[in-house]
Amino acid sequence: SYGDVDNVDGARQAVAHLIDTGRRTIATISGPQAMASGRDRRDGYVAAIEAAGMEVDDALVVEGDFSEQSGWAGMEELLQRRPDIDGVFAASDLMAMGAMRSLRAHGRRVPDDVGVIGFDGTTASETTEPPLSTVRQPLVELGRGMAEMLLRHVDAGEPRAEHVVLPVEVLQRGS
Repeated sequence: SYGDVDNVDGARQAVAHLIDTGRRTIATISGPQAMASGRDRRDGYVAAIEAAGMEVDDALVVEGDFSEQSGWAGMEELLQRRPDIDGVFAASDLMAMGAMRSLRAHGRRVPDDVGVIGFDGTTASETTEPPLSTVRQPLVELGRGMAEMLLRHVDAGEPRAEHVVLPVEVLQRGS
């Protein structure tokens, strides 16, 4: 049994938001591909790019580890490869914060020059300058659902496989 959020759809929505704001050279700093959430968020990025009739360009994709440092390093690499980037989907808020720091260091303004969106909906995403647009995960609801699932398994005596995948929402802020 497991509970999760819809990582694919969340990433798809995030990239669609960037496309809707006129971004056309959209990079991603993905999560670790050894993790399901990292793969799912990259799949959502690809789905949104393809749905918009755009080509997926491997030069616009780097892998991070969900940390702020990997977001900074990933953005540095992306800017070397493709200085014309005008949108970035980072698979975590921390990586998005690192990417924003790198963009500022290169004189790129967020959101004027580059739109940035993260994933998590952390409280810290509200404190960046500008406030970070993000995909909010319903963590309280997820935790409650998992606890209820555990209690059902204990009460039943025989565990049965349950899968709960909760929807996410894009929080449009200043980035």
